[in-house]
Amino acid sequence: MRYALIFPGQGSQKVGMGGAFRRVSESARRLYVSAGEALGYDLAELCENGPAEALSQTLYTQPALFVASCAALEALRERVAVCPFAVAGHSVGEYAALYAAGSLTFEQGLALVRKRAELMHEAARERPGAMAAVLGLDRERVAECCDRARESGIVGIANINCPGQIVISGEKAAVDAASDLARQAGAKRVLGLPVSGGFHSPLMVQAGDALHAFLRAASLKDPDPPVVVNVAAEYCRFGQDLAPYLTMQVSGTVRWEESMRLLANDGMEFAIELGSGNVLAGLMKRICADVPVISVEDESSLDRAVDVLSGQTRVGER
Repeated sequence: MRYALIFPGQGSQKVGMGGAFRRVSESARRLYVSAGEALGYDLAELCENGPAEALSQTLYTQPALFVASCAALEALRERVAVCPFAVAGHSVGEYAALYAAGSLTFEQGLALVRKRAELMHEAARERPGAMAAVLGLDRERVAECCDRARESGIVGIANINCPGQIVISGEKAAVDAASDLARQAGAKRVLGLPVSGGFHSPLMVQAGDALHAFLRAASLKDPDPPVVVNVAAEYCRFGQDLAPYLTMQVSGTVRWEESMRLLANDGMEFAIELGSGNVLAGLMKRICADVPVISVEDESSLDRAVDVLSGQTRVGER
């Protein structure tokens, strides 16, 4: 079987996330205990009971997603051999992908994700921004809208998620101007996102630069299997290259559509999404409809992934 592991980013969080893994996996429970001790608050309680408003704050969202994805992976590993040919993660999900690939330990990953969240939160306070999802317009047209809107300030493409779904980010006035231009250009919908900052835009350069020192100090190991990095949509096989990629990712474009096409072109038969929700499965249907995705977020989906990886059932069978 030739499959990849994929890990979700912000927007996938929800109250109740990770609870299933804690119930069925001792390894997952240990991760949440360790995370709570390191973070100084009860992450398991926050994820299980919310409130949703707190869970949606960047300072809490990023660690919560990282831990949920790692817990899902460990719950799966307890029951079956997990041997993907590649891994990838959407934005902060890239850190869980690197944990899966052995580039960093859980403790290292959590510390880096926490620092990343703190730096991005502070950058958003110093230079407030906005983000919007543009639906039904191709990349070139969205880029043109951003170019024309730059007379109002900083704006650019933050995420290329799938055909017809592109996220823009930057200063609010410029994002609003680009949104209006996108509507005029024929976008089906333009939706403002409930975020506190202009993530994956030049507003985050300072945060990325500050994070770089922590990434260097972590001495990240060669990923095995390789990770498809967001900003380049190409394989990274060497730990020494990860710090620059992860630094650029904070203010650069997440090239998710291209990343998934790379995996599909290299023979990916299916993917396993690990963590919270099924956002990445939905994107895959728009990118490569013939590549099924198992979204492992609860007991039943965990059982299904185990059955597929152990050869008891095929992907798509119930």
